[in-house]
Amino acid sequence: MNTKINLAGIEMKNPVTVASGTFGYGREFSEFFDLSKLGGIITKGTSLKPRSGNKPTRVCETASGMLNSIGLQNPGVEYFAENDLPFLRKFDTAIIVNACGSTVEEYVELCKILNTLDIDGVELNLSCPNVKAGCMAFGNTYEGVKHVTSEVRKVLDKPLIVKLTPNVTDIASIAKGVEDGGADGVSLINTLLGMKIDINTRRPVLANNTGGLSGPAIKPVAVRMVYQVAQAVNIPVLGMGGIVNGDDAIEFMLAGATAISIGAGNFISPYTSVDTVDGIEKYMKKHNIDDINDIIGKVQMN
Repeated sequence: MNTKINLAGIEMKNPVTVASGTFGYGREFSEFFDLSKLGGIITKGTSLKPRSGNKPTRVCETASGMLNSIGLQNPGVEYFAENDLPFLRKFDTAIIVNACGSTVEEYVELCKILNTLDIDGVELNLSCPNVKAGCMAFGNTYEGVKHVTSEVRKVLDKPLIVKLTPNVTDIASIAKGVEDGGADGVSLINTLLGMKIDINTRRPVLANNTGGLSGPAIKPVAVRMVYQVAQAVNIPVLGMGGIVNGDDAIEFMLAGATAISIGAGNFISPYTSVDTVDGIEKYMKKHNIDDINDIIGKVQMN
């Protein structure tokens, strides 16, 4: 069986990656299994300078999912390059850095640095708040997405994947902005905006009031959006949103995803990602599939 895929110019041994912010920089999970078994690792969101993130409470459980408002806490790209990247490079897997910023200029400066590092690609997080636009996410409009993507493309020679927020009315048109801006791929979905209230204190559980909803609860929305985007663009799609096993992964690939990311599933079990790799192979054997690429986008609509 062939499980190799090419995601936006990144060769991967299988289509399973781990979603930004759910796997750190891999150190903790490496104590449970060999990270080389994964097709790729997408790092925690990394910014130009260190970020302390939001004040607690920053995480809470919900029905079939979780809410988080971490605030992109990370040690910054300089620390990553000196401390985390050498560790990650010990493993035979693709390393994709999730890049975040508050201005177009920050994205550009960050990607200039990332372009010099020994990484396989960049996932541009356009769910970040744009401080020059009233903190509206960069990914909320076609024009905004196309602009920041095209500016980063000027300084980045490595494969560029752009991660989109689902909190928009027309995800397909936003994805077209990614393609028109010169990106090599698009990833979705990021978390859905949600809220939980403590009925005893009558206050939101999260200190930031609202947060991003992830986990199995959002999977049907994610599958629908991946399908819509895969129909609208000619660049590969990295699908995510509630995937916790091989069957979930296959569903996303049938919808049009070339590869998938495990997010909140990593919190359910540290083995979710490698179990998903095994689950994909079991599906292929059961259905006599020789090449995983043969199922991409092959859903038969009613």
